[in-house]
Amino acid sequence: MPDATFRALLLHEENKQVRAAIEELERDRLPEGDVLVQVAYSSLNYKDGLALTGQGRIVRKYPMVPGLDLSGTVVESSSSRFQPGDPVVMTGCGSSETFWGGYTQMSRLPAGCFVRIPPGISLKQAMGVGTAGFTAMQCVMALEAHGLAPGEKEVVVTGAAGGVGSVAVAILSKLGYRVAASTGRPEQHDFLRSLGAARIVERSALAAQGKPMESEQWAGAVDAVGGDVLAGVIRFLARGTSVAACGLAGGGHLNTTVYPFILRGVNLLGINSVEVAVAEREAIWARLARDLPLDKLDSLIQVAPLGESPALAKEILAGRVRGRLVIDVNR
Repeated sequence: MPDATFRALLLHEENKQVRAAIEELERDRLPEGDVLVQVAYSSLNYKDGLALTGQGRIVRKYPMVPGLDLSGTVVESSSSRFQPGDPVVMTGCGSSETFWGGYTQMSRLPAGCFVRIPPGISLKQAMGVGTAGFTAMQCVMALEAHGLAPGEKEVVVTGAAGGVGSVAVAILSKLGYRVAASTGRPEQHDFLRSLGAARIVERSALAAQGKPMESEQWAGAVDAVGGDVLAGVIRFLARGTSVAACGLAGGGHLNTTVYPFILRGVNLLGINSVEVAVAEREAIWARLARDLPLDKLDSLIQVAPLGESPALAKEILAGRVRGRLVIDVNR
């Protein structure tokens, strides 16, 4: 049995200011749920950065344990889907918004939030994937469903040095695509090539204003940036291709025209990684186990203790984080 108390990072709102503190809590503070998990790791995503700094109206009620993701071992379960000892993962099912999230040593949530970790993936690697990697695979699968297949033209990945982008580069490269990695950080070029990028595209080249349609360059795109970068990607998409849009680090606006959509038949695919049915979650994790090279995943992972997450939140919002930050909740 787990200890009667556990450590968690709690967010409190005081005078419209958000304060984060690590606290010792009794088990009866845990919310109701079908599955009790001993947590090993969480992760730090862009959305976590917003929650920890009180931006973006992520958290709906306080006090809140933040953390979109967690991995750990089932301790108790009233669901037939899980047994004690099962390794499980949870990625963004309303956690850190309406449910307590992963920055805790113990978690109790509805069974629908959890997926059994596929064999061969460790608890730490599951958080190396986290919401960012889960979203990257969602993007790839959405593009495939709309006709993407390896060919002569490149697939462009924006925000390529970040969490979603770096995992997307690794997956697409393994699947045989020529990947053009877009970044605004020159110091990350060698890192992106090590993940399989065939070419580097400067972010400023995509964000620059241009004609409503440019030359057909991309066979598809994974966009984790939004704003002017997404608008630029759309202008360069080849006939009948798609961009999977999943982020807004570059802004929530989209200044484009209808021409690429009605003259080239391109598709803008919105990716929602929160409201995902259990069967689809399991399918995405099965693809990750098959198509994400774990050696490259390991090269993306940096591990930090729970207490450093508030400071790291500022770093990820400033675009100074590379790859995947895994939070060890027991350190």
